[in-house]
Amino acid sequence: MKKTIRIGTRGSQLALYQAKKVKATLENIFPELQVELKIIKTKGDKILDVALSKIGDKGLFTKEIENELIDGSVDLAVHSLKDLPTKLPDGLKLGAVLERGEFRDALVSLKGKKMSDLKAGDVVATSSLRRIAGLLKINNQIVIKDIRGNVNSRLQKMEDGYCDAMIMAAAGLQRLGLEQYITEIIDPEVIMPAVSQGAIAIETRLNDPEVDELMEKLNHLNTWNTVVAERAFLAHLEGGCQVPLGCYSRVENGTLNMSGFVSSIDGKQYIREDVSGEMTNGADLGVQMAEKMLEKGAKEILDQIKSSNNTH
Repeated sequence: MKKTIRIGTRGSQLALYQAKKVKATLENIFPELQVELKIIKTKGDKILDVALSKIGDKGLFTKEIENELIDGSVDLAVHSLKDLPTKLPDGLKLGAVLERGEFRDALVSLKGKKMSDLKAGDVVATSSLRRIAGLLKINNQIVIKDIRGNVNSRLQKMEDGYCDAMIMAAAGLQRLGLEQYITEIIDPEVIMPAVSQGAIAIETRLNDPEVDELMEKLNHLNTWNTVVAERAFLAHLEGGCQVPLGCYSRVENGTLNMSGFVSSIDGKQYIREDVSGEMTNGADLGVQMAEKMLEKGAKEILDQIKSSNNTH
């Protein structure tokens, strides 16, 4: 077994929290193992003045780290799973996931507003087309503003008057000890979360049996089963962060229940589906839910959005 493992990670406070959590978990399971972190800057960290949906690059937050994984500079790459494309570069695979954290979105508001308090003219900041569609479906008079940057810089912008409220991943705020900013954990039936939101992914090389041995002990099986289903759904729809879609899944008594949606950006066309089945049959369930949506017109909605993104 390897004596030293090098983890590749982005340098943001949240990314470092996640990488350190993987490091601590590995050191706990394998006390003899030495684990080091290597910070790698990605394109998504460098371009902060363009909306995510306009950059249109899969692997925005992962590519540079993956390159170092492929050339052997690092042994593992830690990501927020929701940032990891479903199609990975040749030679790489999803090696394991940690137990999932909070999967829902959170409303963050300086004046303590809840979702039901948002009214015409309130300014809500988000860079996610999925959240924009969800907000406009609730109230199309809400003013949406794009926002980029790490969690702390976005909170500072709100305090400086940029917006009345923001929607962020609750897990990110909780991991950074910023729960006090959360005014409401949003019901997933109101705004569905991103595919695999709240899960921490460990990407590894194919044909690396020593690392596979570590991952086998590290992997959280329940989380793995749910994210396999969700990523199969995303892959079948050929989605990403440039389109408004989302889903969430629950395991109850060995049964996996999934709910998902695809929407136009203004929230007017909204297709929602639910499926359930054996927990170990997640990939098939994800495809099944995607197929049901395609039959109802999801492809036409997604094609229209992708075409619009390409013309900007």
